[in-house]
Amino acid sequence: MKYIYQIGIIGGISFISEVLYVLLPLPVPASVYGLMILLALLLTGVVKLKQVEETADWLLKIMPLLFIGPSVGLITAADAVKGQVIPLVVMCALSTVGVMIVTSLTAQAMIRRKKEGRKNGK
Repeated sequence: MKYIYQIGIIGGISFISEVLYVLLPLPVPASVYGLMILLALLLTGVVKLKQVEETADWLLKIMPLLFIGPSVGLITAADAVKGQVIPLVVMCALSTVGVMIVTSLTAQAMIRRKKEGRKNGK
């Protein structure tokens, strides 16, 4: 029963984010709205981590399965992207490197911030 409750919370947030995507004239995907809403609800304590943690962990575990459909769709559209393989590979490589750099810089900044907090007695 608790999993149904947790899925209901996550599904409700997803529904609200889809509504915001349709109503707001911003170029922001619905998933980003959903992440922002969930973050705000977690930070304010309206939703407790315990209320969504187990289902969120399960969704993360099955995430690779969720990419099978789009991957098959890309394979079926191979003729459409045949002439664009090199630009696609370059974009993927550059975006991967960019994500790695931003992630490492963010992790380093958070580690430094945590160490400074310990030195200041926080």
